[in-house]
Amino acid sequence: MCAMRKIIHTIDAISDRVGRTACWLAALLVGLISLEVIMRYVFNAPTMWNYETSMMMGGCLFAAGWAYAMRHHSHVRIDVIYTRFSPRVRAIIDTFGYLLLFLPLMAMFISSSIAWTITSWKVAEKSVETYWYPIMGPFRTWVAIGFILFFLQGTAQFVRDVYYFIKGNPYD
Repeated sequence: MCAMRKIIHTIDAISDRVGRTACWLAALLVGLISLEVIMRYVFNAPTMWNYETSMMMGGCLFAAGWAYAMRHHSHVRIDVIYTRFSPRVRAIIDTFGYLLLFLPLMAMFISSSIAWTITSWKVAEKSVETYWYPIMGPFRTWVAIGFILFFLQGTAQFVRDVYYFIKGNPYD
């Protein structure tokens, strides 16, 4: 049990670290968008790289935040119903939700994102949204990493929920 606790705490620490670091991406994203607005409307000289860079950075920000949101129970739920249940019933609902929804979806998302990432690097995929043509490999890699981190954090929460369901008290 001690090794499992260490693994779960390590997953939690990684999710927290990545989530807090991603906050800086949000600040950088605001700066990039502000720069584009100034360049476009003040100097009448829009950049060719800012739109796609902002889109990719926003995608990376979301991907980095999935595990962090799972760690801090920030994903959307139907709280009107869910909060009326006892913690044990919530753990049962979350356990079955993990097995029926989360696990199959994560398997699909992870396998497809890894396949896209590998293909992107193999063919040197470039975005065609603008005439800048940035490479897509780093962005696709980060999305795959985001799904993997999300899966790991979901699995850590699953272990907590199963423990609560069986023992009737929190895992930590």
